[in-house]
Amino acid sequence: MRMPMAISDLQGRDLLSTQDWSRGELEFAMGFAKDIKAKHREGRVPELFKNRTMFMLFYNTSTRTRSSFEAAATMLGGHAQFIDFATTRGAEGESVKDMARMYERFGQMLGIRVLEAAVDYVYGRGHRLIQEYARNCRIPVVSMADDMFHPTQALADMMTIREKVGDNVRGKRYVIAWTYSDHIRSWGSVQDEVLIATRFGMDVTLAHPKGFELDEKVLEWAEGNAAEMGSRLEVSHDLDEALKGAHVVFPRSWASHECVSVGLNRFGREKESELHAKFRDWTLDRRRLELMDKGAIVTHVLPVFRGQEASDEVMDGPQSVIYDQAENLLYVRAALLALLAGRP
Repeated sequence: MRMPMAISDLQGRDLLSTQDWSRGELEFAMGFAKDIKAKHREGRVPELFKNRTMFMLFYNTSTRTRSSFEAAATMLGGHAQFIDFATTRGAEGESVKDMARMYERFGQMLGIRVLEAAVDYVYGRGHRLIQEYARNCRIPVVSMADDMFHPTQALADMMTIREKVGDNVRGKRYVIAWTYSDHIRSWGSVQDEVLIATRFGMDVTLAHPKGFELDEKVLEWAEGNAAEMGSRLEVSHDLDEALKGAHVVFPRSWASHECVSVGLNRFGREKESELHAKFRDWTLDRRRLELMDKGAIVTHVLPVFRGQEASDEVMDGPQSVIYDQAENLLYVRAALLALLAGRP
């Protein structure tokens, strides 16, 4: 029989997708984040990352990811250093191998964010780049979002869902709904959300117009997760029907399957925008809130495009948990700093 996990069990591990870790490991990380949250509110967080450094290599912009990792490192007595990829020699052709080998000599953890325009919207290119860093780096590498996955966000989201609807989320209905936006966004946050929700036994409905299907392989993994937990993964092309009785709803736009399959630059931004515009009525508004369970919550990884994906009334209303969700990024990322690269 496997013994309960210890803090040192995750030491040195990479985190590139929640599917890379066992359910027990994900559970342990969230539990550790919950402990840090309690200690933080009491003003007595131990310095679990003291005199340690995380390098954060950003190919793309960030609001919450950068600030929460920096705040988390400071809270634990260490430092998270922001690096804009455009200011590095990598932008002039230095190899990933050389950069990775250098960062491992300077610090204890490397985070990388690379998606969308940074990889010409070619699906999978961002994730493969992070994998290349991980292969060439002896310190833990963590995805801070790519075009396929966003694991630290997914952990914070599941932590929030469990805080709001109860620790046992098995059988709870989670609707991940494509909603209209004139912004063209990659699949990473949505796909890791599907994966972690099915890992914990939620009945997940992907609601989207035809043509906005996600990665077939990722959905196969999610179906396997659901089968293991005795839950369901369904697809609906009727937003109103999908929302009926939902306990959790995440409204977010993402790029069409055809666009992702060839890359936005080949598919055409105007063509993709026109496709999105056909479904302007796919939005979460007050009327649709009433279709959900009375105790339902509305989540979002942010930024939310107000007046498009969802109305102000919804996102500022009592069912919205977006700011609690964002706060939990701090505690999850602090837990990962301590568990993956802190002192054993």
